[in-house]
Amino acid sequence: MSSKEDKSKVHKLSLKGSAKLVAEFFEYSINTILFQRGVYPPEDFTAVKKYGLNMLVTADDQVRAYIKKIMSQLNKWMIGGKISKLVVVITSKETGEHVERWQFDVQILGKAAQGRSSRKQADKENAAPGDAEMAPTHEKTEKEIQEEIQAIFRQITASVTFLPVLDGNCTFNVLVYADADSEVPVEWGDSDPKEIENGEKVQLRSFSTNSHRVDTLVSYRLAD
Repeated sequence: MSSKEDKSKVHKLSLKGSAKLVAEFFEYSINTILFQRGVYPPEDFTAVKKYGLNMLVTADDQVRAYIKKIMSQLNKWMIGGKISKLVVVITSKETGEHVERWQFDVQILGKAAQGRSSRKQADKENAAPGDAEMAPTHEKTEKEIQEEIQAIFRQITASVTFLPVLDGNCTFNVLVYADADSEVPVEWGDSDPKEIENGEKVQLRSFSTNSHRVDTLVSYRLAD
């Protein structure tokens, strides 16, 4: 095996590891949002240690099964470099109105981006200089990545100080923006973006690995 092939193998492993880390981050983000925004009662959650923090994850069998089904597919799409965005939408059961929308934008960075389709490569080459994808300036350590993730979860927790109280019963949906050529399971249906009409937007922190960058944005409807 040539040294070039060796490097390629190492790179693929690091990309796969990064994809798994991002997918795992999404799973804990969904659980944290559901807890912090009171979509389900506090007694439906159990505490686990993750990222050096006490995280809360749902213990409700139906919700767990739903999230597990999402994550099973999400992991495959992430490893294939197919995901550009994951969105968690909170909707009022009474009015059917979307009241809160958490958006996580995914960028593939640096050398990893070269594995994208020729169409995306062409888009990148034609992009304005300000739109170019930035690669990390150094190889990030696990500790640095974990600290960035900790900061995001602390922000999500602190967001209850500025987000309006959610009135009445709410439900949630997860939207995944995948490439057009992605294999989509039959149980996944097309969806509109479920945007918040005339909503406020707050950009939260981001984190990056050596292969991915994730930006976080929350949109919400101002209380009447």
